[in-house]
Amino acid sequence: MAKPSCSFIYYAAAFLWALLLSPAGCSAKKHNTLFVFGDSLFDPGNNQYVNATPGGGGMATSLPYGETYFKHATGRLSDGRLVPDFIAEFAKLPILPPYLQPGTQNLTDGANFASGGGAVLPGDHPGPIDLGKQLGYFKEVVKSLRAKLGDAGAKRVLMRAVYLFSIGGNDYFRLHSTKPNITQSYRREYVSIVVGNITSALKEIYGLGGRKIAFQNAGPLGCLPSMRARSNGTGCVEELQAHARLHNRELAIALGKLKTDLPGFEYSIFDYYNSLKDRIFNPPKYGFKDGQAACCGSGPYRGSSCGGTQKYEVCSDPSEYIWFDGGHTTEAANYQLAQLIWSAAAPVTGPSNARQLFAH
Repeated sequence: MAKPSCSFIYYAAAFLWALLLSPAGCSAKKHNTLFVFGDSLFDPGNNQYVNATPGGGGMATSLPYGETYFKHATGRLSDGRLVPDFIAEFAKLPILPPYLQPGTQNLTDGANFASGGGAVLPGDHPGPIDLGKQLGYFKEVVKSLRAKLGDAGAKRVLMRAVYLFSIGGNDYFRLHSTKPNITQSYRREYVSIVVGNITSALKEIYGLGGRKIAFQNAGPLGCLPSMRARSNGTGCVEELQAHARLHNRELAIALGKLKTDLPGFEYSIFDYYNSLKDRIFNPPKYGFKDGQAACCGSGPYRGSSCGGTQKYEVCSDPSEYIWFDGGHTTEAANYQLAQLIWSAAAPVTGPSNARQLFAH
């Protein structure tokens, strides 16, 4: 039998060497994981499974909610997908179902605990799932992962996961409705309590293995159609705007301190406040026709009563609007916002963006 040529042996050896050095040859492709905490902006339908009347969820179980993408209501307060749905897609993950949805879920993909009406501080109504309860559900997931993967396997999943947050707005709606004319010192004290509770929750997640946090900060709360409708045509409610601005400043300081204090802690803050506000007041710049009125609802700015038994109007094309109802954005707006969370640079999203967090 003829001996293999020297050139054949050389190329075969070079091929094997290259294979060994390649990332695919070294390890399997990394699997992304996404955990979501928040309020109605991120709730995929958890409120269908709890008694959660105030703050959303009940109306979102019937059309026109869900009409654009799902073709049926899912419990999402939009015509289609929410920001976390798009982030999951960008990360090559399936859309995460509500954590409370009955049935088996693949927890290595992550979980979505967000709840319409959810706040950082516990409220009087037992329905909406506040941050503390969402953290409790996350601890259940940690136990399940440890049982399935072992401590070391669970730790790997938790350390490489991204933890996406949108929470705090309902705390300031509650403050405004109960104490509409507070002093600046009271506002500072209240914001400090809210941000302090967020910080405590993040430290707990860090203690359980979480390292990569992505925050959508508080939006322009006073510019929601539902809030403008109550302002008698005077524009955005400045008191709510002031709450949101102070919250966002304090949140940025708190996250920066956590990065300094906690080894391996990484974070991203998306400037939701200014990104959404610019779209509200300059809709054509972003491909929208209306930034102030909702697509679905009744009364001034269509700011109330989308869905349900009360009379309401629905626009013919939600993609022309920023707002789908009096407090929640359309799928078209959500897609743009998710793109900014995923890949924008500072000052819009920083010091990292979500894509960079997933890559770390």
